[in-house]
Amino acid sequence: MSWKSFIIGYKSYLKLERSLSENSIEAYLHDVEMLDHYFDFTKLKIAPSEVKLNHLQSFITWVNEVGLSARSQARIISGIKSFYKYLLLENLIINDPSQLIETPRLGRKLPDTLSIEDINTLVSAIDLSKPEGTRNKAILETLYSCGLRVSELVNLKISNLYLDIGFVKVNGKGDKERLVPMGSVAIKQIKIYMDTIRCHLDIKPGHEDVVFLNRNGRKLTRVMIFTIIKQLAARIGLKKKISPHTFRHSFATHLIEGGADLRAVQEMLGHESITTTEIYTHLDRDYLRSAIIQFHPRA
Repeated sequence: MSWKSFIIGYKSYLKLERSLSENSIEAYLHDVEMLDHYFDFTKLKIAPSEVKLNHLQSFITWVNEVGLSARSQARIISGIKSFYKYLLLENLIINDPSQLIETPRLGRKLPDTLSIEDINTLVSAIDLSKPEGTRNKAILETLYSCGLRVSELVNLKISNLYLDIGFVKVNGKGDKERLVPMGSVAIKQIKIYMDTIRCHLDIKPGHEDVVFLNRNGRKLTRVMIFTIIKQLAARIGLKKKISPHTFRHSFATHLIEGGADLRAVQEMLGHESITTTEIYTHLDRDYLRSAIIQFHPRA
């Protein structure tokens, strides 16, 4: 069997059995295709089932020499391990050559966040004289109010908005659904956008239920959301490197700082493991110190 045949089967496994999103599937496939590319580059005619530990060690050395960061290398190794786990499950191999491969040690990277003042300044910089300004304000308020991933925002549906009770149903990673509370400011801005801008668009077939649309009546792309935020940051001279995900980090950080329960934040963010959410407890040392002073009996 060729690499292509193995990769097609692996893609079906990721989609059907692991229920991963399209973006996650593409990332995993990219890692395996990079291994295939390496064997082409080195002129090694070898099938996935014939790969040994020494082949993978040579591949990792090559990846390192190419200049990829430790984090990128760790992600690639994780993808290769997942691929061989699939081959083992399907009885396409007897021994897993990736089992003894070690991933680079990574320091825990704390995400960048925005202060409340930063967010207010960004929102104030939006030009509301243009139709897209009203939409962009609703977008920023929704990102910050709900802590959505950019993919969740662009795919947000009108049928999943429950503005009368202040909730939104979100389709997250692995097509898992969760209910997230929505603040009054975001609700107000979405209503203004829907009632004054969106209702006048020539909405294209298949996009009728999408909340945020471009001027052509189609769903916004992820790149467009990044562009909107980058342009606003440049307009106010913000020195921080920010993205849509920065609003998600800020949402979580401000909740934790305000005393929100960690498991409640985990639920709202849609994190599968609470260890992912725990990173936000490291962001504000003053908040942690005040919490100890307030609640610890020996403080």
